[in-house]
Amino acid sequence: MPMSDEQDSGLDNPGFMHYLTALGGIVAIPLILSKELCLQHDPLTQSHLISTIFFVSGICTLLQVTFGVRLPILQGGTFAFLTPTLSMLSLPMWRCPEWTQNASLVNSTSPEFIDVWQSRMRELQGAIMVASCFQIFVGFSGLIGFLMRFIGPLTIAPTITLIALPLFETAGNDAGTHWGIAALTACLIILFSQYLRNVPVPVPTYSKAKKCRSFKVYLFQIFPVLFGISISWILCYALTVYDVFPTDPQRYGHGARTDVKGAVVYQAPWFRFPYPGQWGLPTISLAGVFGILAGVISSMVESVGDYYACARLSGAPPPPKHAINRGIGIEGIGCLLAGAWGTGNGTTSYSENVGALGITKVGSRMVIIAAGILMILSGIFSKIGAVFATIPTPVIGGMFLVMFGIIAAVGISNLQFVDMNSSRNIFITGFSIFSGLAIPGWVHKNSKYLETGITQLDQVILVLLTTGMFVGGFFGFLLDNTIPGTKEERGILAWRKDSGDEFDDILDAGEVYSFPFGIGNKCCTNSWLRYLPFCPTSTSQGPQTQDISTAL
Repeated sequence: MPMSDEQDSGLDNPGFMHYLTALGGIVAIPLILSKELCLQHDPLTQSHLISTIFFVSGICTLLQVTFGVRLPILQGGTFAFLTPTLSMLSLPMWRCPEWTQNASLVNSTSPEFIDVWQSRMRELQGAIMVASCFQIFVGFSGLIGFLMRFIGPLTIAPTITLIALPLFETAGNDAGTHWGIAALTACLIILFSQYLRNVPVPVPTYSKAKKCRSFKVYLFQIFPVLFGISISWILCYALTVYDVFPTDPQRYGHGARTDVKGAVVYQAPWFRFPYPGQWGLPTISLAGVFGILAGVISSMVESVGDYYACARLSGAPPPPKHAINRGIGIEGIGCLLAGAWGTGNGTTSYSENVGALGITKVGSRMVIIAAGILMILSGIFSKIGAVFATIPTPVIGGMFLVMFGIIAAVGISNLQFVDMNSSRNIFITGFSIFSGLAIPGWVHKNSKYLETGITQLDQVILVLLTTGMFVGGFFGFLLDNTIPGTKEERGILAWRKDSGDEFDDILDAGEVYSFPFGIGNKCCTNSWLRYLPFCPTSTSQGPQTQDISTAL
């Protein structure tokens, strides 16, 4: 499956398939944030947030594929930013007023309500934009390679695991609005992703050369979340039509009705163009910046692993250092754009779509570019965001039960490289994860004991110590780099071998990772520009093959 810029698979529209694969993760983030932004009773604004994150994700995808790491890798919202964001919004000054929790008291068009949620969004925007500057610097300066020397599986495992574990309450509350529907959604996703994953589905297609024909696609393996949500959603609609669910908002199960938020589809405009500063001028606080930095570091480490996996699955050589530097730098620019547009989140490489490459067998930039364009169009065509905003709450809860569990397991899976027969590693892993749960829990209930009298410092301490991924990742990093242990015991050697670090000097990497449009040959051969960490070296500026240069 050699990487190219052409769509050379039996799949008629693999770009659309990548778009559908990313839907669950992209839509989930604004729906989680809406509660902390006091928007749980304003589905119209929720739909605008969904449209905005689609729009920015599309732009970032085009930037990454064209000028970044240049692999067929999709960009979208990141769960790594959620935990510090929720910690930041849990500060006393940003907790939602009681009246915003009562649907009968909320007037979504009133200046008071608009100021309540937009002030919180502007604070998020400023924190994300400032923290993204760190990622831009780390990427384009080449510092990511230096940092990766000290970050191993024992740091990554607790950090990623603690992205998801603190969200158990969110998942439980949403699923608890109707456990029957939530359980059905979770079971369907499990059925499609695990039991039916190797069952091919014949899909008809048409081409001028071969006329009508069919080919087998592992649809259940590619779209388990989409299928699970869709079936549960349709069932909820049918049960709503026949009034099986109660019409009284105070009764259990009312949240499963599809007409609770159905009016938003009619209220939303057909077209809405998201723009920077649409929620107002961003504000900045130290607490928010330090909290989001923890998410930025986690996102960077995860993305480096995604680059190597994407290269392997798309038939490309492992990415050289200059490509990784550009990829991280462009992701930083993506987070800057996400902050400016006001998604309430950043952007990162999507592991789900990296996995889809191995299924669709399409290692093509043009496929991902098509997916990016579809995301931009989805952001402009705001009725799409409105439709997603109407997904019943228990359906979302069922999806969260599976999704957050998988994220936690992905973090734990990094321990496969570590010698877990070593008491050293068992101690570091257990202590880091347990501390990442225990310390934030205590600080939430006893924040008064940490007050220093300096407001800004108090906020920084509270955000950091209530962010489980920061606490666990910090202890993992500190203990792994200070307690004596060999690189083999720590899993450093096996992890780097799996990542492909030893292949950094592959000569034909220039065919894939050079700048497009001949920019590298024109600029990076300059006497001083060639020393920039994100410029291809002279040995990697090899002749471009026809496949690679077709579209870019």
